[in-house]
Amino acid sequence: MKAVINILLGLCVCALVYICYASIMGPIEFEQEQKFREKKVIARLMDIRKAQQEYRMRNEGKYTASFDTLIEFVKTQKIPFIMKEGVLTDKQLEDGLNERKAMAIVNKARKTGNWAEAKAAGLENFKRDTMWVAIMDTIFPKGFDADSLRYVPFGNGAQFEMATKNSTTKSGAPIYLLEVKTPYDVYLNGLDQQEVANMKDLQIKLNKYPGLMVGSLETPNNNAGNWE
Repeated sequence: MKAVINILLGLCVCALVYICYASIMGPIEFEQEQKFREKKVIARLMDIRKAQQEYRMRNEGKYTASFDTLIEFVKTQKIPFIMKEGVLTDKQLEDGLNERKAMAIVNKARKTGNWAEAKAAGLENFKRDTMWVAIMDTIFPKGFDADSLRYVPFGNGAQFEMATKNSTTKSGAPIYLLEVKTPYDVYLNGLDQQEVANMKDLQIKLNKYPGLMVGSLETPNNNAGNWE
C-alpha cells in the first residue's frame, strides 16, 4: 500500500512539474511561433502592396479588388526602366540645362544627324533610354510565385481579404483606397486558442483590427501596415 501511495505521489509531483513548465513555457513558445508566422504574413502583405502600387500607376490611380486581375498584371505587365549614361555638370546646370532640356537637344541631334548643338553643350555622351522590363524581373525576387499573392501563409488555403473604395474629397479630388487584411484566427490556427482570444480581445478593446492589415477603407494612410 505504501508503495502505491509513493507511486501516486510521484505521479502527482510529475504532473505539477509539467503544469508549472507548461504555464511558463506555453506563452513563450506561443509568442515565438506567433512572431515567426507574422513575419511571413507581413512579407506577403508587403508584396501585395508593391504589386498594387505598380498597378495603380498604370490605371489612373485606381487599385483592384481582384486577385485574379492583380496576379495577371504581375505576370504579364512591363514597367519602364530608364537607362542613364552621363550626368549634367555643375557648369551645365548653371547654364540653365536640366534633364528635359538636355534630352531635347540630344533627341534633336539624333533626329537630324546634326550634333553641333549637342557637342557645344557637352552632351555628346548624354543618354537617357527607356527600356520596358517585366514586373516579375524588377520588384520581386527571382523565382517569385505570383500565384501565392492571394494566400495567407499558415492559413491552410485561406485567402487575404482585399477591398477597394473610390471616393472624393470635399474639393472634388478623387481618393482611391485599398485594404488588405487577415485576422488572427486564420494564420494563428492550431496555436493556443486562449492566447489567440486574448490577443483579439485586446485589439478590440483598443478599437483596432484583430489581425494584420495594410491600408484602410476608412482613412487614407498611404497603405501603411498596422504593424508599422
